Amino acid sequence: MLETIKTLPAKPGIYQYFDTKGRLLYIGKAKELSSRVKSYFRFTPKLAANPALNPRVYKMINEAVSLHYIVVESEHDALILENSLIKQLKPKYNILLRDDKTYPYIYIDLNEPFARFEITRKVIKNRNIRYFGPYSVGARDILDSLYELCMLVQKKGSLKGKKACLYYQMNKCLAPCEFDISSERYRKIVDEAIYYIEHKSALIKKLKDKMVFYSEEMRFEEAAALRDRIERISKSELVSQIDLANKSDFDIFAIEQEGDKMAIVRLFMRSGKIISSSHNIITSGNTEDKDELYERALLEFYGNEKPPIVAPILTADDFSARPLVQDYLSLIFEKKASIEIPLRGGRKKLVELARLNAKELLKNSTSVQKELQDKKLQELCGLIRLPERIEIFDNSHMAGEAAVGAMVVFDKGDFDKKSYRLFHLDSRDEYAQMKETLTRRIAGFEKNPPPDLWIIDGGTTLLSLARQLLESNGTNIDVIAISKEKIDAKSHRAKGSAHDLLHTQDQTFTLAPSDKRLQFVQRLRDEAHRFAIGFHQKTKRKRFQQSKLLETNGISSAKIKKLLNHFGTFESIYSSTEEEIASILSSLDAKKIKKLYK
Repeated sequence: MLETIKTLPAKPGIYQYFDTKGRLLYIGKAKELSSRVKSYFRFTPKLAANPALNPRVYKMINEAVSLHYIVVESEHDALILENSLIKQLKPKYNILLRDDKTYPYIYIDLNEPFARFEITRKVIKNRNIRYFGPYSVGARDILDSLYELCMLVQKKGSLKGKKACLYYQMNKCLAPCEFDISSERYRKIVDEAIYYIEHKSALIKKLKDKMVFYSEEMRFEEAAALRDRIERISKSELVSQIDLANKSDFDIFAIEQEGDKMAIVRLFMRSGKIISSSHNIITSGNTEDKDELYERALLEFYGNEKPPIVAPILTADDFSARPLVQDYLSLIFEKKASIEIPLRGGRKKLVELARLNAKELLKNSTSVQKELQDKKLQELCGLIRLPERIEIFDNSHMAGEAAVGAMVVFDKGDFDKKSYRLFHLDSRDEYAQMKETLTRRIAGFEKNPPPDLWIIDGGTTLLSLARQLLESNGTNIDVIAISKEKIDAKSHRAKGSAHDLLHTQDQTFTLAPSDKRLQFVQRLRDEAHRFAIGFHQKTKRKRFQQSKLLETNGISSAKIKKLLNHFGTFESIYSSTEEEIASILSSLDAKKIKKLYK
């Protein structure tokens, strides 16, 4: 490696460090390769890592045994190549946000006479497209609310038909497919929906009115679903007292550090209101990492495609690669990009708001991580390793109907929501349902490696099941379970009615409600339960709508039940042949069903 370092050219380029096994450790860029790479080393009395390096880079240099480099025409080209290679190769020591998703936008094509609101993550190549977003969370909830409250065309491609569908009968669509509805009348409905997108308080008020209506009609499941949606939409908006006195758009970035942890917060302001936010928490080193993280945060967030809405960028701090990143984003945006570090006024307040949120995230993350790091949970449960990544499982059903499984993930002190998974289940009893859920997760180990710990919502029977499945797969990870103690031979999930029990391979613990270890596991269990219940309710609502559609077309509820007992799901019914349905019901009923879902 020393000979390579000696012959490095004084030109722009990228450099790569490799370990003894040829594994890529780090990719960097340089305006001048020779001086940049030499800054990593001390050359006397022999080649060694520069003691002035931050701990992360110092450790990397001590592992490096070889160096490769690529010369390019300019520092700008070096930035583009570095960004591309880091995304593709994911080197061990580069700061990776591991957040490959792009955030969704709600859009509407106003060229269409009866336009629909839809979700996109890319620019739609058409004129007169209007975008709203981006939304880190809540886009689907807002979209569903628009179709709940406004008489929009509900089904894509429905205008090709000549007859009104079920949505017209449910008073959710004007049915322009069958009736003469003017485009002007429909545009007023679209404008009403746009108003709700831009004024969440008005949207939430309307949803609350609808929730009260459902309650008065004793449609309690629909009321509960709206209640949960209102809560999610409310949480998706960061309340700010900052008034810019104009309808400005900004993307705002701030990074804060505490110890070896760094938090990056993104706020999205549209028309003078902060509509959503997102964040990452990573383990890193010192101020040099903060400088690098601003660069990575912007490059990874905007990716290689023009976003539907291009907004000026505000950052809480300056960073060395800002001019390069600005030039690069100008190419992506197809217009001059703006990265500003505001020093006063309303814009300064915006970056300070982002900075405040980053500090709060670090404070919360540190307190949660401490619960793990003190090793008390590890010692109590006899775990093999300190659990950094945890998967928690729960199932939900109603008398075996609409059964679903859920997996939530807790990683390094925070819920990793992009790794959450949901499963439609065919099994009808709880044991078989958990077996189905865990078996499907194990099948994905090759693509998504197993965590440090599984937590099962259930007792010793489900704990033993999980251990058996893992052992049969040759996987050695810790498993614990949490359940309610039984009162009168029954488990009580309701809070306060019974104590939670922690189960390990060897014993069962009854801990005080104030015990931090128990509270930590309860927090994880409750998140899995929330996720499973939400999916179960959504599945039930979908099944209810599908049942209503069949009943409207002359298939009785008893016949629907007979079909579900045989086929398991509506999807299986739809994909079956007319002959298969006729073997359960009459030929006439089979013809009706197949005609309905052609």
